[in-house]
Amino acid sequence: MNDHRMKSAPNYTNAALTMLGVNLIWIFAVLWTTLGFLAPLALAALLNHAISRLAGRRSAG
Repeated sequence: MNDHRMKSAPNYTNAALTMLGVNLIWIFAVLWTTLGFLAPLALAALLNHAISRLAGRRSAG
């Protein structure tokens, strides 16, 4: 048989988090220019609430 061992997958966590931040910035900028300041503020509050709920579920279960 083939004794070839697979290498471990590269860790792309930092790259993914960086791109998430970049995408959030341009989405907030587009919302701000099209709908005003309250739209990105409301989206930020909604995202904060969702992340807090997910964190609570992960720690409880």
